[in-house]
Amino acid sequence: MNNPRTTFRINNAVPTRPRRRLLVAVLFALVQSPLLAQPPQFAATVLQRFSSADAYQGIAVDAEYFYTINNRQISRHRKDSGTLVKRWNDAGNLTVPLIHLDSGVIVAGQLIAAHSNYPRWPMRSSLEFFDADSLTFSHRVDFGIMLGSMTWADYYDGQWWGTFANYDIAQVGMLRPYGGTRNTVVVRFDAEYNVQQQWRLPDEIVQRVSPMSNSGGSWGADGFLYLTGHDHPEIYVMQAPADADTLRWIATVIVPGLNGQGIAWDRSNNEHQLWAILRADRQVLKIQMPVIQLD
Repeated sequence: MNNPRTTFRINNAVPTRPRRRLLVAVLFALVQSPLLAQPPQFAATVLQRFSSADAYQGIAVDAEYFYTINNRQISRHRKDSGTLVKRWNDAGNLTVPLIHLDSGVIVAGQLIAAHSNYPRWPMRSSLEFFDADSLTFSHRVDFGIMLGSMTWADYYDGQWWGTFANYDIAQVGMLRPYGGTRNTVVVRFDAEYNVQQQWRLPDEIVQRVSPMSNSGGSWGADGFLYLTGHDHPEIYVMQAPADADTLRWIATVIVPGLNGQGIAWDRSNNEHQLWAILRADRQVLKIQMPVIQLD
């Protein structure tokens, strides 16, 4: 019969030199693997900063104004000076009160903002429509109980897009995390707002945005989808492959002072500028974005 002590020592012996060399080679190959390689980084420049009491969740922009979005309030400011022009604070008087407005977009004279009942359960989401000039409420598209809490909405290439976010944190009164960040999905809708396709976030992005999730999103004129988390001064440049179920991470844009949250491309000109918010200071950032050129 074998000696148990001898067997234990053999199974836990220090690897021989050939085995060590093989282990080192395998680890080196993994590190060099394209699957683990980081995409290129680009730098952006903050051109201007403006103050807005409602720079808390998201932002939208058109030719003359930027619109800051709070949970239940919206402010419209002049883009050239930051002057407050109008504020909407009537959420409690709607037939179905608003709870958590988020990022928005201006389309055909309307401000459309993502909305959810975050952090309540079960998760419900909707699109909320406002007249951009008067900021009067128009109507909503109710998704009911869906894939998560909707954090942003955008209209690109004739279709609606958005993210249903989930989180790796347990809210008050919950025993489990709020859906789990890994279950966050970016979706594309048809004209009737039915989900036509959905993509998950790459594992590397999940790790970077956890325990929160994808907060902001906006399509650039370059055909790339730009996403943010809730914390880091990073904007992730993504592609949405038609033949895959995971977004492709192709670049990262570093924005000094940014901490995620809502973003919006300025589509009124060709100056390649994006607007964002600095939630902690209730500020709006006008950002000169780099041109993403990939080899």
